[in-house]
Amino acid sequence: MQIVVIGSGFGGLSAAIRLQAQGHTVTLLEMRDKPGGRAYVYEQDGFTFDGGPTIITAPWLIHDLFTLCGKKTEDYVKLISINPFYNIRFEDGSVFHYNGDQEHILDEVRRFNPADVDGYLRFAEVGEKIYQKGFELIDQPFTKFSDMVKIMPDLVRLQSQKSVAAFVNQYIKDERLRQVFSFHPLLIGGNPFQSTSIYALIHTLERKFGVWYAMGGTGALVRALAQLFQDIGGTLLLNNEVATIEIDAQTGKATGVQGRDGTIYPADSVVSNADVAFTYLNMIPAQFRHKNTDRRIKGLEYAMSLFVIYFGTDRTYENVAHHEILMGPRYRGLLDDIFKHKRLADDFSLYLHRPTATDLSLAPAGCDSWYVLSPVPHLGGETDWTTMAKPYRDKIIAYLEQHYLPDLSKHIVSEHSINPLHFRDTLNSYLGSAFSVEPILTQSAWFRPHNLSEDIPNLYFAGAGTHPGAGLPGVMSSGKIVADMIGYNHVPNVETNIAVPS
Repeated sequence: MQIVVIGSGFGGLSAAIRLQAQGHTVTLLEMRDKPGGRAYVYEQDGFTFDGGPTIITAPWLIHDLFTLCGKKTEDYVKLISINPFYNIRFEDGSVFHYNGDQEHILDEVRRFNPADVDGYLRFAEVGEKIYQKGFELIDQPFTKFSDMVKIMPDLVRLQSQKSVAAFVNQYIKDERLRQVFSFHPLLIGGNPFQSTSIYALIHTLERKFGVWYAMGGTGALVRALAQLFQDIGGTLLLNNEVATIEIDAQTGKATGVQGRDGTIYPADSVVSNADVAFTYLNMIPAQFRHKNTDRRIKGLEYAMSLFVIYFGTDRTYENVAHHEILMGPRYRGLLDDIFKHKRLADDFSLYLHRPTATDLSLAPAGCDSWYVLSPVPHLGGETDWTTMAKPYRDKIIAYLEQHYLPDLSKHIVSEHSINPLHFRDTLNSYLGSAFSVEPILTQSAWFRPHNLSEDIPNLYFAGAGTHPGAGLPGVMSSGKIVADMIGYNHVPNVETNIAVPS
């Protein structure tokens, strides 16, 4: 079949590679000048900044793509494990050094609060069961309600009705440790106090398989996958934004897509890795959307956005690790401001990324490459980023300078920043959400926008807004779901149902 994939984020790349390997003729259309979608790369003043995801987990999902094509990952990109995974720093000066070694984690828990050791062990034991069930489902489609009914007993047994924070808090008493083991939903745009406890599996996933880094940055992984796709015969077209998905009025099927320049790309099936809300609201006329109406799409809850400052310094800060989580003075209160009240708070918690702790190639000699990320409300609130971006930037830089990076403002020699307006206007993300549909129980699995459109029988979705959700494991698995649903165009020479490690 002739297949068009809209968008070259990790979901689109995963789908395109698998479909091309299955014998289809795949054209991948990317609106920007580089592949990657949210995983864009900025290069300026000798510094390289990964624009989006920087935490790689579930590395077998990457290896599977190369194996599927008869290639080796190491011939395209070098992945290395990171230790520590993160340093998690609190305002009282305490630091939790987080990695995958069970004894080390127990020692850290004991150092914070000896009384929580037994609770952590119980949490880890139940987390293992959640992980096993969660990863059984991560690459399975939920297109029928009966798919959901089948797993309901397991969801109840695993306490999925609880939030991640509520799940963790029943085992852990120290407030700082509660944050250590519940913050993970923020990595996929979720509120720990609202996201289903199924996402507690991220702790188990990291502990079992590590946190990884692609030498050269996440952009090197994007380039590797884009090259793999082209090496097996796929067509990647950059600077090609899709305006509409063409629908046959008689059959209701997609017949291809039309670019902004008027070019028609015919297709037997279309895969959208564009924002799911943007796709429905802007690429498909309302007359063809009886299920996914404007009202339904706008009625979903959308994840937070981000304010990110990319900066280079003319000195290094050797005491800072590759990944640092900087917890602010409030936890639940701040999250309520972001998710519930949709207002920009005076305080913040931050993710500080220093890849030059691992990879010196991203900055000139003697320099550091950075980004600092602050979760902020999406554009459904009242923040005017045209006026707030500069003072918010200044506040973050001043905070880093005071607490972690002495004399920072004197040493910044390169800088670039993005805010929710970037996600809306450049990445076409509804409400400027950085992660699309929020990962709450009532918007998970069957309740999430489906991988196969209920309106257009040959329109498929991969990416953060569809099942299973945001984060590299989620979006790459969505690509596998789509490829498996479309199926082979010939008798396969390779096996695609590679077992998930246990």
